[in-house]
Amino acid sequence: MFDKLKASLGFGAAKVDTVLDNIALTQGDELTGTIYVKGGDVEQTIAAISLSFNTEVKEESDSGVSYQTFPLGEMVLTDSFNIQPGEEQQIPFSWPLHAETPVTVLNTQNNQSRFWVETQLDIEFAVDPSDRDFIEIHPLPVVAGVIHAIEQSGFELVKSDVEKGFLQGSNFSSQSGCYQEIEFLKQGFLGSKEIELSFVLENEQVHCLGEVDKSLSLRDDQYFSFTLPMDASDTDIHEAVEPMLTV
Repeated sequence: MFDKLKASLGFGAAKVDTVLDNIALTQGDELTGTIYVKGGDVEQTIAAISLSFNTEVKEESDSGVSYQTFPLGEMVLTDSFNIQPGEEQQIPFSWPLHAETPVTVLNTQNNQSRFWVETQLDIEFAVDPSDRDFIEIHPLPVVAGVIHAIEQSGFELVKSDVEKGFLQGSNFSSQSGCYQEIEFLKQGFLGSKEIELSFVLENEQVHCLGEVDKSLSLRDDQYFSFTLPMDASDTDIHEAVEPMLTV
């Protein structure tokens, strides 16, 4: 009974550790790994093991800016089972990245885009143990090509974050309830120009939505949306991006 009391307080309880096969992925990849559960000092019942795939979103309100964990997916891996003291169990898993998973590997110091997997045990006699693993998400070649084309025209990638809400392009819309915004800035003699860019993957293509803001312009912000195939050439990319650069 004393051991069960200690386990309920987190001492000598079962532990969980998720080991990912690869912590550096590319948009559209599949995340794979193994969950290791090790029994503690007493027999315990594991009611379930869940994985949540999360990002952090910025939300603005009258009271200011706040940041919240936002799930892009969840997976429950097992039915209830008992784990004996000192016993080890291994449970493999795989999960395709959500089409709107943010890119986290970007060439900017002000990068607030994050993505991680959190493993949690629903366990008898204990505060739920959990394990959090951050993952690098690299851009697809076509996405990297769009970013490079904008930088080549004199813009600097100054910020990236994930915001709460939905995107609406000319022929697409986002579904997750959050979207990544990658911000570029170009300073000029007659003011500055800003481009905010978002991406949505769908099948074998990438949808892009860009918002252009010119500091001394009398016009409202202008929006541009375009779609590129995964195997888009440099010429395709430059032709798609050009209207945002020359407006």
